[in-house]
Amino acid sequence: MLVLGIETSCDDTGVALYDRDAGLRAHALFSQIGHAAHGGVVPELASRDHVQKLLPLIDSLLREAGVAVGDLDAIAYTAGPGLAGALLVGAALARSLAFALAIPALGVHHLEGHLLAPRLEAQAPDFPFLAMLVSGGHTLLADVRALGCYTILGESRDDAAGEAFDKSAQVLGLGYPGGPAISAAAARGGATALRLPRPLTDRPGLEFSFSGLKTALVLAAREQPLDDRRRCDLAYALQEAIVDTLVVKCRRALAETGHTRLVIAGGVGANERLRERLTDETRELGVALYYPRPAFCTDNGAMIAYAGCLRLAAGQTDEGGFGVRPRWPLSELSPP
Repeated sequence: MLVLGIETSCDDTGVALYDRDAGLRAHALFSQIGHAAHGGVVPELASRDHVQKLLPLIDSLLREAGVAVGDLDAIAYTAGPGLAGALLVGAALARSLAFALAIPALGVHHLEGHLLAPRLEAQAPDFPFLAMLVSGGHTLLADVRALGCYTILGESRDDAAGEAFDKSAQVLGLGYPGGPAISAAAARGGATALRLPRPLTDRPGLEFSFSGLKTALVLAAREQPLDDRRRCDLAYALQEAIVDTLVVKCRRALAETGHTRLVIAGGVGANERLRERLTDETRELGVALYYPRPAFCTDNGAMIAYAGCLRLAAGQTDEGGFGVRPRWPLSELSPP
């Protein structure tokens, strides 16, 4: 079974080919950089870029893999959650192409793709495992028992961790996307008397909240002029606060579930400081730690092709139209 995966949930256009027997054949990604001028993603502009880039990207992918369009056995596409217009571009193309080729098309949950992305690597985690999905739109802990068997243990009450990075980078004048910008500035900063709060770590539970942390950074930034040194020190303090919070919650979830495997997925999972801290923590606890490669931490077509292939191989079919679900709780998924 050769599956074409299409990812258009936000501002990254991702495509990939996954073979059930041979594994990942090829993948490609177009990242929209024009949103930096606006300080964040503009949904209409994202949709237009998907329209312009998706077909040429698929053509290039097929040529790279030496595959004809008629060789495809199925198409998997992101059906949600995400930006409605962006999702519709991928869904409409996937459905149209599948209809023309008389092959199945399957809508995939974007977050399920992220949770399964580490299984694309040579050392893949077996089920069950604890997963922390941390990105610009989501921060959650999930007990992953099998394909489609996910229990949400805790999630953000307000801003996601990646959103806190993005908005804080705007406050500090560091640009967009905020995660890499904060990380780069933090590497030039250092520990000072400033300590930002670690939200919800002083009470039991596995929920997250980063809105108050963002507010604390805004207030700290107003206390003194924002020269380069001050920006870097504030970036350092912010990154340490976010990383500390995520590590504390992971330790709690591991203790509560008894899992010996921890998966980190989503764009913030590429943060080097987070990886460093979790490597130390899991080594101390005797827990195996898994990440996707950095290219698969952010949105990508490979994770969608893989998740779709698993469900299609298990016999799942999708007879619906090309409707999408901009809001789609992960808890609503079930095994194929």
